Amino acid sequence: MDLDTLRLALDVRRHGGFASVARHNGEEPSQISRAISALEAELGFRLFQRTTRRFSVTEAGEAYLQRVEPLLEGLDAAGHEAQALTAGPMGVLRITASVAFGARRLVSLMGDFQDLHPKVSVELVLTDTTIDLVAERIDLAIRLSPSFAGDLIGVRLLPTRYRVCATPDWARAAPPLRQPSDISEASCLLFDLHDYRRRWKFRGADGRVETCPVSGRLVISSAYALYEAVKQGLGPALLPSWLIDQDLSSGRLIDLFPNHEVAATDFDTAAWLLYPSRAYLPSKTRAMIDFLKERLGAAA
Repeated sequence: MDLDTLRLALDVRRHGGFASVARHNGEEPSQISRAISALEAELGFRLFQRTTRRFSVTEAGEAYLQRVEPLLEGLDAAGHEAQALTAGPMGVLRITASVAFGARRLVSLMGDFQDLHPKVSVELVLTDTTIDLVAERIDLAIRLSPSFAGDLIGVRLLPTRYRVCATPDWARAAPPLRQPSDISEASCLLFDLHDYRRRWKFRGADGRVETCPVSGRLVISSAYALYEAVKQGLGPALLPSWLIDQDLSSGRLIDLFPNHEVAATDFDTAAWLLYPSRAYLPSKTRAMIDFLKERLGAAA
């Protein structure tokens, strides 16, 4: 029995149909359909029930694929382990992160990683949409949140802190912002998430937290576009330190409330390295985790 066809059947189950797997693989749906039909003929039962309107996994197909999946993972793990002993990290490594984090913190590091691991090819999947790691064959994800949930393994990469920042020219032209509550009078640039566009929290050195309403006439759904709008002097915004630290150091942007911690939801947030829960972690993924912890964790 062809192992690649079994893997294909698992992909069809994850994606919920032939068409999405075909798009992912760059093939025609008819090719996928023929391969699955041949596998079903060999097995003697149908894995999938498909009509022009409906696609589903049969009861027999679900039972079979549930048993097959860990066996294939075990075979893949054995191959990866043997390769790692002789050749080191190798293969294609797919990483997903937000557009802003990827552009700001990852792209510049990839050359150094590939110099260290010339047998690893990297695919950066940069999107602000949370995607299914298993269905999209993602080896490693970087997610920004106070914590993480789901059937994933997580490693804390670096803490994230937020600052209210603007250009020096905007600050000079605007009414003075002497205390956090003054931000409620400014026309802010707002990130299109519920908590981020309604109020910001400020915590002073004494630990007291003050929640201040915010408003503005420009709401942006992309963190990187929000950052660009701030640099153009369109107003102040709440942005993560990993995105603006270089601009603050150079003076291109200024921290409007340097004596306060600021947050939209939680003061203790982080960038997490997440990967699917598997018994075996491929050496290519371990190599990238160690590399990012060294380069980004040390810089936090």
